[in-house]
Amino acid sequence: MKAITYVSADEAVRVVKSHDHIHLSSVASVPHILIQALCRRADAGEIEDVRFHHFHTEGPAPYSEPKYDGILFDQGFFLGPNVRANVNAGYADYLPVHLGESQKLYRSGALRCDVAMVQVSLPDENGYVSLGTSVDCALAAVESAGCAIAVVNPNVPYAYGDLVSIDQFDFFVKDDTPLVTANFAEPTPTEVLIGKNCAELVPDGACIQMGIGALPNALAAQLVNHKDIGVHTEMFADGILRLIKKGVVNGARKKIDTGKVVASFLLGSNDVYSFIDHNPDVLMKDIKYTNDPWIIAQNPGMMAINSATEVDLTGQISADSIGTRIFSGTGGQLDFVKGATMSEGGKSVTAFASRTNKGQAKIVPMLNPGAGVVTPRADAHWIVTEYGAVDLYGKSLQERAKLLITIAHPDDRAMLDEAAFNRFGPHYRGFKLYLP
Repeated sequence: MKAITYVSADEAVRVVKSHDHIHLSSVASVPHILIQALCRRADAGEIEDVRFHHFHTEGPAPYSEPKYDGILFDQGFFLGPNVRANVNAGYADYLPVHLGESQKLYRSGALRCDVAMVQVSLPDENGYVSLGTSVDCALAAVESAGCAIAVVNPNVPYAYGDLVSIDQFDFFVKDDTPLVTANFAEPTPTEVLIGKNCAELVPDGACIQMGIGALPNALAAQLVNHKDIGVHTEMFADGILRLIKKGVVNGARKKIDTGKVVASFLLGSNDVYSFIDHNPDVLMKDIKYTNDPWIIAQNPGMMAINSATEVDLTGQISADSIGTRIFSGTGGQLDFVKGATMSEGGKSVTAFASRTNKGQAKIVPMLNPGAGVVTPRADAHWIVTEYGAVDLYGKSLQERAKLLITIAHPDDRAMLDEAAFNRFGPHYRGFKLYLP
């Protein structure tokens, strides 16, 4: 085990050369101190065409801004609000990949990783650090990079799971900047109804995957009377933490990682970050493990609960885009859809409000032109809105249309029924509003 010698951020980023590809630890754990140092080099005209890869990042994202056009260029695996406008304006880009395969991009050599820039915890007595809230594909980046820079930050929780030896790093930088936190608003009445409809599909002893935000928190609030819930997910936030503290989540019936909460990255309050620190009941794992459908499927009663931007009448699910406008990314949705449907007694659930905040229908005759299909119609199972839940599995196209119309917004149902009749012809028997 080598001794740690710290250098300044400016000294560490001198290793970056023009045309390099850089991986950033993501979400709550972005190494902003290194990004700022690299921007100083960019401002001085020392580098050009440096490319960035990462999951969605929180905080400033200067590497996507027009002022660095031709100098820094962002190609993230998943978009957050901080880069969305610049991606859709062409100053940055989106690299489509299932999050479970993001690590494979590096390990296979399909995507270069010249420099890995990650935040880590303080080292333990054996010379290992934790990647804390951003294990995801950062572990693969560190293993694959020509050079790895660790920002050692006491605010990064030491989480058990996949640890990294300090011997794998070339440079160490000190920083004590707090991690980014996120506190989500209380769910709206619509989100409460969606949460209730989802919760009715979750049996005691189920193992759940869901994301973050008001809707997952609304679902978590409806699970308070459930028993023996397990968690195997990409990420979790405060809604899950509340269920853990209430004893609802204990993982007692999980077949693998029994009793453990398994995740790969986190975004939430400081309570969430403190909870995982030196907690043997939490495993923060490589995305290769958390998002492998064969591993997911080993837990019976797996519930994959995801969302959508649009669903068409045949069950095609768009979740990464609104027409040609990229909104987020493929993420791990299909990883967990596949894993849940292979699980004994598992269910794949897509939950969303029937209309957008601007009153536009989200169950539509056909997806907006240019929209990406994240979950194909053959993989669409349970669809949930505030108006109910329907199961598309084993249903024909016409049967799917009839079911989906029943959970669409009431003011959209006539329009959808007419569209279904025009599409499927005289054998379609919906609400019989448009038959000759």
